Amino acid sequence: ITVLWGSVVNAFVISDIRIEGLQRISAGIVFGAIPYNVGDDIGVAEIRVIGQSLFETESFDDVEIGRDGNVLVIIVKERPTIDSIEFEGNKAIKTEALLEGLEKSGLAEGQIFKKVTLEHIASDLESQYVSQGRYDAGIKTTVVDLPRNRVAIKVDVYEGNVSGIRHINIIGNQIFDDETLIDKLEIKLPSLFSFYTKDDQYSREKLKGDIETLESYYLDRGYLNFKVESTQVAIAPNMEDVYITFNVAEGEQFIVSGVDVAGELRDIPEETIRTLLITRPGQVFSREYMTASEERIEAVFGNAGYTFASATGEPVIDESGDTVTIRYFVDAGQRAYVRRINFQGNTVTQDEVLRREMRQMEGGWASTAMIEGSKIRLQRLGFFKEVNVETPSVAGTEDQIDVNFTVEEQPSGSISATVGFAEDTGLILGLQYQESNVFGTGNSINVGINRSDFQEALSFSFFDPYYTVDGVSRGYSFFFRKSDFGEFNIASFSTDSYGVSLNFGYPISEVSRIGFSVGYENTNIKEGVIPAREISEFVDKEGNEFDLFSVTASYSM
Repeated sequence: ITVLWGSVVNAFVISDIRIEGLQRISAGIVFGAIPYNVGDDIGVAEIRVIGQSLFETESFDDVEIGRDGNVLVIIVKERPTIDSIEFEGNKAIKTEALLEGLEKSGLAEGQIFKKVTLEHIASDLESQYVSQGRYDAGIKTTVVDLPRNRVAIKVDVYEGNVSGIRHINIIGNQIFDDETLIDKLEIKLPSLFSFYTKDDQYSREKLKGDIETLESYYLDRGYLNFKVESTQVAIAPNMEDVYITFNVAEGEQFIVSGVDVAGELRDIPEETIRTLLITRPGQVFSREYMTASEERIEAVFGNAGYTFASATGEPVIDESGDTVTIRYFVDAGQRAYVRRINFQGNTVTQDEVLRREMRQMEGGWASTAMIEGSKIRLQRLGFFKEVNVETPSVAGTEDQIDVNFTVEEQPSGSISATVGFAEDTGLILGLQYQESNVFGTGNSINVGINRSDFQEALSFSFFDPYYTVDGVSRGYSFFFRKSDFGEFNIASFSTDSYGVSLNFGYPISEVSRIGFSVGYENTNIKEGVIPAREISEFVDKEGNEFDLFSVTASYSM
């Protein structure tokens, strides 16, 4: 802060406030930071408060405060803005990830530049590389001044080499040997394929994950008191070789002596809950089994409308010291009802097409199984690349949720064309169009046209999967085919034919249907230029035109 003391030694009443030096920052920000207005008495103490308030906005490098008569004059020097941030030398961490990390710390293009923040960022970037095992990584930052009070930041990255695991030592284990435990870890000793898998490279995240892996391995086998007491990571002088030591305490193995269920069960009988439990008296305690039992309990309550139900298993060590009682506490909460089902992302497919696949109904209680079943049915339509569902609570209520489906559409049709030419047959043309979601209705059509000097063919089919609201489907199709080989003696006979068919499908479960179809086909046989004797005899005896009626039934699942 620079205060023009000579001009403000005596207190005065502010008649006006004049701001000078602003380029990008609006005057409103400055006026908003000044805790005084026109008409207020002001002196040296108040000047200090003004200067401190302006600096707290972190928008200025310097502030000068003085007076011109009774006018308060504030001259500011704005901090520069960041015009660009460039990285060089980074390969292990993508530029987008580095920029995202900088943005979270307040450094991004268009933001106000702060040198102190940049120093912290350089240190944080080095820490990111250290966490990947690159202990000799280095970061160098350069700030280049640009016109109009802007700066460009250049970050030169030396990523160094990834440190490799050279030895893993586990101390304190007696129940399971080193080989068994090391085989469970993500960090590995060098092997024949390590140059490709990179599994021998050290990272802090891998080490944290492996600590959890060891704890889970023991807890799933009854060792409730197991813990990794400490880990040591030693780096060789070459900054590339890493030696890791785990110090563990295994404790005793516990057997389940009993299982208790308590809490708010609502209308779900305790006997029903007990049938869901995987843990049983006499078993070796397993946290995996306990967690699975929690999930099964929550699923049953969720299907009964208690969307926010929770089940928590707690192992309680008995007085004997070697057995444990597992107590499941259930909090059913309020039964939740669905207020509204919403769809997002379906720019082509009509809402009605999605809504008719719903097994969860609006106004009914929220069923986890029904909501998940609705999601699966949307995925089976084939219209969407991705389907996601969320169930947020309705603000201001305790027993209502909305079910929000978000879909990402994908192409549902195809078109193909065939063009060919042969010396004898001339030009050959073909066109095929298939669409399984016509105008977003969920209906499908298939059209095929083929033509050459020898043959003409046309086919068309239509299918409506919801001819009725309860899922009865209807489809129909017809085809026409005409052959004329003319003077070309390439066959003893040819046929002209046309036909139509009508089919219905009836759902008998969520995944199976029965179908019925009736069809009619007319065929006309034409003899070739030099027909075979058998063809002529057949036509003379049976005629050359035939009608075929068909009825078929099918079952699919």
